[in-house]
Amino acid sequence: MAEEKKDKAEKKPKQPRPEGAKKEKKPKKAPEAEQADSGEPQQPAPPPRLIATYREQVVPALTQRFGYKNRLAVPRLEKVVISMGVGKFATAGGEGKGKIEQAEKELSVIAGQKPVRCIAKKSVANFKVREGQETGLKVTLRGNRMYEFVDRLISLAIPRVKDFRGLNPNGFDKGGNYNFGFGEQTIFPEVDAAAVTFQQGMNITLVTTAASPDEGRELLKGFGFPFRTDSKEK
Repeated sequence: MAEEKKDKAEKKPKQPRPEGAKKEKKPKKAPEAEQADSGEPQQPAPPPRLIATYREQVVPALTQRFGYKNRLAVPRLEKVVISMGVGKFATAGGEGKGKIEQAEKELSVIAGQKPVRCIAKKSVANFKVREGQETGLKVTLRGNRMYEFVDRLISLAIPRVKDFRGLNPNGFDKGGNYNFGFGEQTIFPEVDAAAVTFQQGMNITLVTTAASPDEGRELLKGFGFPFRTDSKEK
């Protein structure tokens, strides 16, 4: 019995590899998969560069100009709201529904976040709007995603605007929030211009903690927003 167990325990001799046969290679794992298998924590994404710009350049410049005594009193970006009006498609039947879905996809690509569909709360006969109709799309960005969008807006989207002469410096409200818009969505490089079947404008609102339009204007200038020098021009 002991000899039989010993024979079973012995390993079988390896068969010789036939001539001309290549050794099969195991597929390499991706670095992320190897890191997950090893149990090591994944490296977090680097912070947006506009955050470093705000801390190192914008905050000292605003403090020197307006004389803030507390660092927390310095204005900052709170959120960015991107909205599209699609009420004209709501009354177009099935074709209009398809355009709303297309606009929703394009806004998702632009913002990196799924938009919310705005529904009319009451009927307005003059505008051919009925209660419950989908009249708009809206996305609210905060945190790192907000700074990444503003960075792409300044460095990529605005330079692609045709005949651009600068942003209107008078678009601020009393609370230091800035509103402006674009007439087409193709200025964003994320949108495939060849697949666009209709032009759709959008409105962008930059909500800040500034207490006045001057403070909000200087905050956005620090980030690199190109405002027109002639404030009387519209």
